[in-house]
Amino acid sequence: MIRIAIVNSKSFGLYTDAIEKLKKLGIVDRLEVPRDYRGKLLAEKLRGYHVVVASVTPIYDREFFENNQDVVLIVRHGIGYDNIDVKAAEEFGVTVARVPGWREREAVAEHTIALMLSALRYVVQSYEAVKQGRWGDRAKFIAKELSSLTVGVVGLGNIGSRVAEILSKGFGAKIIVYDPYIPRERVEQLSYKYATSLEELARESDIVTLHAPLTNETYHMINRNVLSKMKKGVIIVNTARGELVDEDALCEYLENGTIAAYAADTVEKEPIGPDHKLLKYPNVIITPHIAAYTWESLKGMDEAVVEAIVNYLENKPIDGVVVKPRISRPLKT
Repeated sequence: MIRIAIVNSKSFGLYTDAIEKLKKLGIVDRLEVPRDYRGKLLAEKLRGYHVVVASVTPIYDREFFENNQDVVLIVRHGIGYDNIDVKAAEEFGVTVARVPGWREREAVAEHTIALMLSALRYVVQSYEAVKQGRWGDRAKFIAKELSSLTVGVVGLGNIGSRVAEILSKGFGAKIIVYDPYIPRERVEQLSYKYATSLEELARESDIVTLHAPLTNETYHMINRNVLSKMKKGVIIVNTARGELVDEDALCEYLENGTIAAYAADTVEKEPIGPDHKLLKYPNVIITPHIAAYTWESLKGMDEAVVEAIVNYLENKPIDGVVVKPRISRPLKT
């Protein structure tokens, strides 16, 4: 019997029979640890567990893998895996997998569009006006239509491509793409404009939507330099990772009027409290990392995690594998 730890993942198994399925494989425990746990502390906490169902926290760093000899598989209940040192995992024989992007694609894309439209059409501000008895303020909420705007899509991967498709085919928006990993020919085949740099995209976009993974290269990619190139009145949407945006610089450009609105499903150092610096701005919308929270998406995510664990144990290919070491750590039950 193997031991499976569900770590800091509150949504896994809440709405499906995923945990019951895992219990047929071994012992299953839910663990809550401080979000900044890492290294030896985390290694000790997970001693004796063979499989980890991981959330966005805590941090599985090199020191963790050096000090834990039991974990053979980490499966992210989500797409991003920036809290896992995958090079160290591979070195120590630990397989890392994630939910394949297609499982969350529709849900996150729809939430992106919802945030974008909420910001563009002053949904939150106008609702607050009605609640405060200011129906007569409606002339303050005159917006633009997506069909007249250029939307810059940063990252044309699984989710970014779906967002671009909805915006172009559904709303008639013009699309410009920055993604150095997608060939220009592919972008132009889709009738989108190809940006050779993030600065070029920033100059031409009325709305910028972020769909890049968090890496050393993308950390704070939306910084003072890029913000200084943006059009006055730009809307920025972020359903990827909070760390893609330098929030101090963002505040400066919210205050000087360059940014008309910022709508995000993720921020740096989640979760945040009501005193967070971004929440003082009436033109900021933040949702609590719920873009993937649809019944369909959560069901698919749970299924993907269970499938990954079963396939690992049966030595079958894993859909969504990130790291498959040449020599895997032996499973000690």
